[in-house]
Amino acid sequence: MAATNNPPLLEVRNLRVEFPTRRGTLLAVDDVSFEIAPGEVLGVVGESGAGKSLTGNAIIGLLEPPGRIAAGEVRLEGRRIDNLPYEEMRKVRGARIGAIFQDPLTSLNPLYSVGRQLVETIQTHLPLNAAAARKRALDLLKEVGIPGAEHRLDHYPHQFSGGMRQRVVIALALCAGPRLIVADEPTTALDVSIQAQIIALLKRLCREHGTAVMLVTHDMGVIAETADRVAVMYAGRVAEIGPVRDVIKNAQHPYTKGLMGSIPHLGERGGRLTQIDGSMPRLNAIPKGCAFNPRCTLRGQRCLVERPELMAAGASRAACWLHDSRGVGAPIGKETVDA
Repeated sequence: MAATNNPPLLEVRNLRVEFPTRRGTLLAVDDVSFEIAPGEVLGVVGESGAGKSLTGNAIIGLLEPPGRIAAGEVRLEGRRIDNLPYEEMRKVRGARIGAIFQDPLTSLNPLYSVGRQLVETIQTHLPLNAAAARKRALDLLKEVGIPGAEHRLDHYPHQFSGGMRQRVVIALALCAGPRLIVADEPTTALDVSIQAQIIALLKRLCREHGTAVMLVTHDMGVIAETADRVAVMYAGRVAEIGPVRDVIKNAQHPYTKGLMGSIPHLGERGGRLTQIDGSMPRLNAIPKGCAFNPRCTLRGQRCLVERPELMAAGASRAACWLHDSRGVGAPIGKETVDA
């Protein structure tokens, strides 16, 4: 478990990401705040379009234009990094922040051996000569579990399986001994047995190096197995955040409850899985009040007009008026929302 008494290694405060378009500005990440302690894994989960990958990209300075950080700040070890010039941020991204993406082939150059790519990355960020950099590259391949690392150092990406390529990408992310790793769907393209190995590897590296990990995924099984805490995102905002066991066993936001109810459990027969009616709103059609209100069976009049902030809810914090002393207001039927 993470030592959450430590000062946070990553602090995200009131982050807002916008995409200017000819028809107006789309708000993709809206007032998102969280922190991650050294040695802690924070899972960020939600449906496609929830804003979880954009949040990760904003933190590492890789937002695709015209996307931009419009407000808020990101601090790494107390230093603000969201307003750094491109070249300065590139140095931070390699040395202090490691990135792991869903498809390892997008992170690896097919024309260079993995050893060359590792050595170049190491020498870019660390004051090592070629021999020392090659030794570190070899040690990293061994650490991430590549069998026959001495032999495989001079192989090319296409000579590795998907799971082994992802291990190479993790080695690349670890080259300069980063303090933070942002992992965006790192196991999605892999089969289940390889997923389990990559998850175990990430957990071990986090524990041994005291690295903070932001794990972005849509898979609650991966979150349950890997994370210390989980942030559930919906329509660009954090709907609920708390210790992973509490959120899974005793979800406090109606959306999180729906997510948990849609997961089949081994050994349980019969019974229907919960279904959340409707779909995530488009960025140009986010409703007033709580963005989840058109899909929520517990909504009241207040949910249609007032947007809830995160508030204390059991062991978690949830953005839901159910946890406010004034409640959700007068209950309403679905026809009122759809009208």
